[in-house]
Amino acid sequence: MGYKAKFRVWRGDAGEGELKDYTVEVNEGEVVLDVIHRLQATEAPDLAVRWNCKAGKCGSCSAEVNGRPRLMCMTRMSTFEEDETVTVTPMRTFPVIRDLVTDVSYNYQKAREVPSFDGGDVEPGEFRMQQVDVERSQEFRKCIECFLCNNTCHVIRDHEENKEHFAGPRFLMRVAELEMHPADVADRRQIAQEEFGLGFCNITKCCTEVCPEHIKITDNALIPMKERVVGRRYDPLVWLGSKIGIVKRDKEKETPKA
Repeated sequence: MGYKAKFRVWRGDAGEGELKDYTVEVNEGEVVLDVIHRLQATEAPDLAVRWNCKAGKCGSCSAEVNGRPRLMCMTRMSTFEEDETVTVTPMRTFPVIRDLVTDVSYNYQKAREVPSFDGGDVEPGEFRMQQVDVERSQEFRKCIECFLCNNTCHVIRDHEENKEHFAGPRFLMRVAELEMHPADVADRRQIAQEEFGLGFCNITKCCTEVCPEHIKITDNALIPMKERVVGRRYDPLVWLGSKIGIVKRDKEKETPKA
């Protein structure tokens, strides 16, 4: 049996906007995106919304439903009471283009800054990996780049000025994936801390909570990466080795060549 649902949807552009009230038909088994499409078809044909697969795999229909970052295609209407007003707004962390569509180019900019995989001198087919290493990388590869984790991260959600210095959980997870990959020869601990702002993360796990792929971003990527950075920076043996190397290089510079 269908029923009439009350919706409040953000309407506006980069300049200004407001929440507008609608009453829309809802049928059994539908998701929020179904209702938004019906709203387009019946009352608001100019409503802008980004979507593609409607199967929770493209990450396009990210928005905030009743204040929580979600995929609209994976948010069932049955999770709300029939008399409950459902409020749909664009992702708050990114600039609004129009209505529910935001400018997520920040994320692609950060993606381009991550150095690519570096396999060293190993030829194709030569390297062998343990299954545990395969599974660790595969978890991070489930990311559909919906950017809900970056959207909910308060480091950039509440502090626009941090965007220049902080890559966000999605791309810190990418750096961690490469750092933990046994075939990757690059040391990514320094860039994680100094270029991608790993130190800004205070592991509140809000990124993990909103991930539609249930990736344990905080526990399996961010915390292990922090441990690796701390080990490199504060381990007394590493510190002593670096000091010995510095002294050796200084002496070599001072020694006159024959």
